[in-house]
Amino acid sequence: MSATYTAAATLPEALSALAGGARPVAGGTDLVVGARQGKAALPDSLVAIHGLAELRGIGETSGGGLRIGALVSHSDLVGHPAVRDRYTAIADASAIVGSHATRHVGTLGGNVMNASPAMETGGPLICFGAEAVLASQSGERRVAVEDLLTGPGRTDARPDELLVAIELPAATGGSCYARLEYRRQMEIAVVGATCSVTLDGSRIASARVAITALTPRIVRVPGAEAALAGSDGGVDAVKAAADAAAAASQPISDVRASADYRRAMAAVIARRAVVAAVARARGSSESVPIPASPALHGAD
Repeated sequence: MSATYTAAATLPEALSALAGGARPVAGGTDLVVGARQGKAALPDSLVAIHGLAELRGIGETSGGGLRIGALVSHSDLVGHPAVRDRYTAIADASAIVGSHATRHVGTLGGNVMNASPAMETGGPLICFGAEAVLASQSGERRVAVEDLLTGPGRTDARPDELLVAIELPAATGGSCYARLEYRRQMEIAVVGATCSVTLDGSRIASARVAITALTPRIVRVPGAEAALAGSDGGVDAVKAAADAAAAASQPISDVRASADYRRAMAAVIARRAVVAAVARARGSSESVPIPASPALHGAD
């Protein structure tokens, strides 16, 4: 049990508590559950941020992107029209986080700052070029989510900084997040892959590919992106991208899968994500419903 617990009524109150050594808690789906499982004791001082209205809401930015408050829940993300239409991979990911209850209270901010290599939303955020907005008593700074995640459970954020929002640049084209899963609820990725593409006519103009649960932190795969860019998105290009994703993997063996199995499945899951992203970019979104993972099960 924590020695002190306070509920911040304003953002400055929360930042003051962080400056004094407190740790933030919102949904508590990682922090509290981890403590109950004995993974880590609760911090000595907690500041609750669930009442901060300025950390909620999804809004358009002046550049045509989206600003997503750190307290936006996964359920809110899945149901938001702009997320589903323009940032579909985020909807894919948020729709399969934990259980219905987890998605109701679990927040995007918590998912990001937990910095798990198996976090569902990390790959999509990195592929869309998302930035984290971090606030402290010294002001705000922005850091690419790709650079924010520095290792398992580690981020670039200082202890006195609070994630207040995630900002996404404008997006076009199609995207998909898919994972290997053994069950439909209370699962985390054994292997995951994200792909986002833009088209120039019938060809792929640009592509981003990221792998999840295959490296100490979620990373993009430049070789896979190069294999897709300028291609027709056909079988050969997709296979080259999937093979590059597998080659970039540094999987571990644990109770859920061996390293060899994870590496083999990396190619399979990456291939499914690429094919679905291209199909969505070409307007075949109805053929790949949200979430993509169960729809793509056994796709090849």
